[in-house]
Amino acid sequence: MASDPKTDLHRYLKTARQTVLWKLEGLSEYDVRRPLTPTATNLLGLVKHLATCEQEYFGACMGRPFGETLPWLKEIDNGDPNADMFATADESREDILSLYARVTEFADTVISELPLDAPGVVPWWSEERKYVTLHLLLVHMIAETNRHAGHADILREGLDGEAGLREGGTNLPEQDWAAYRERVEKAAREAADRA
Repeated sequence: MASDPKTDLHRYLKTARQTVLWKLEGLSEYDVRRPLTPTATNLLGLVKHLATCEQEYFGACMGRPFGETLPWLKEIDNGDPNADMFATADESREDILSLYARVTEFADTVISELPLDAPGVVPWWSEERKYVTLHLLLVHMIAETNRHAGHADILREGLDGEAGLREGGTNLPEQDWAAYRERVEKAAREAADRA
């Protein structure tokens, strides 16, 4: 049975989106916002960043403005490159999740309405790369979303041990994880001792 390339790409993007959102479920307000790495990566900030990316790539870059102004885009333009990487105290979790839902619905409409070879322009990319197609932007957003889903997976595992692809389908084997971790630690120490 032959598959449709656009449908396949769109399905992978949707799956990655669901994974990112699942990583926030059941966490406190503090845990979804707090910086969990030295570069302040945080779960709600990843969702805000992905909403920003999708509205830019599938909206402005494809000649289809989103219709809402994201206030932090001015901050980014004015030299704060991480303005979309965290939720301010005045932005609720519901605000960010609602924005992401609106943006992904908008993006899904653009993806559905345009052919894969529809042209677009990414003005912040280099001259030789900035002329794109919907196909390339779909591949780019699948990569971007999956990259951040991986970040979210590691952050969530560090918070409470939850890991995997999605609820009910973690894609992780059932095993004694403490014993496995000890095995990996032992191998690392042995290798380090030999170096």
